[in-house]
Amino acid sequence: MNSKGKAPSPSRQAIKVKNRKKRIKKSIAFLFWLIVLSVLGYGLFRQIDSHIANSRQIVTAQQSSAPVDMDTSTVSVESAKDKGAWNLILVNREHPIPQGYEMELIELSNGQSIDSRIYPALQRMFDDMRADGVYPIVASGYRTAQEQQRLMDEKIADYEEDGYSPQDAKSKAEEWVAVVGTSEHQLGLAADINADGVHSAGNEVYEWLDQNAHRYGFIKRYPEDKSEITGTIHEPWHYRYVGVEAATEIYRQGLCLEEYIKTLE
Repeated sequence: MNSKGKAPSPSRQAIKVKNRKKRIKKSIAFLFWLIVLSVLGYGLFRQIDSHIANSRQIVTAQQSSAPVDMDTSTVSVESAKDKGAWNLILVNREHPIPQGYEMELIELSNGQSIDSRIYPALQRMFDDMRADGVYPIVASGYRTAQEQQRLMDEKIADYEEDGYSPQDAKSKAEEWVAVVGTSEHQLGLAADINADGVHSAGNEVYEWLDQNAHRYGFIKRYPEDKSEITGTIHEPWHYRYVGVEAATEIYRQGLCLEEYIKTLE
């Protein structure tokens, strides 16, 4: 206290020190929040990046020849009346894959392959599904004869482990897995389409496909009420490309491919 009872004024040096401390505190607080926002921003970026990667299973195609033209105006219109056309080839137990059948495969981003002629339609369909909040993947596309046989052998072994005789196990397995040479997967025109398991569930994918796939040229190949005709149990995931016109007619009339082919005879 001075003689007049007042506290002495702080020195200029003390004021400078005090201001410097304030600036340091502000700088530390700024850096702290900058780090926090950076961490949060990075986490958000990783989530968005993961979402895009998981949801777009068909994004790029790897092919040694020219890339697929995604311009829909250049996509040829497949025959809907010629049962011998490539898109209407009938393959089942009574109709094996024709000798000398050829295709040009295109590899999808997840390692699966399909006939390059159906890639544009499949891409458009998947894009529209994602736009509707449904996230599909191609779980199984083209299969070699060796892959098809392996699946058959594994299914037979499963039934034998359950106590079936070798003959009964083979019969049961053929209800689920096509005999080599009679599988549409060997055509490259079929795909097992399932949910990504992260953003969508299987029933969401199957319901969307059931209602919309024909608009892109795909049909549910093995409907629940056609098992006696197709020889295969209901597979809500198995879709086959036949072209928009044929798919629309099949959908409208409630047919399976075997029945539609008969209308062309």
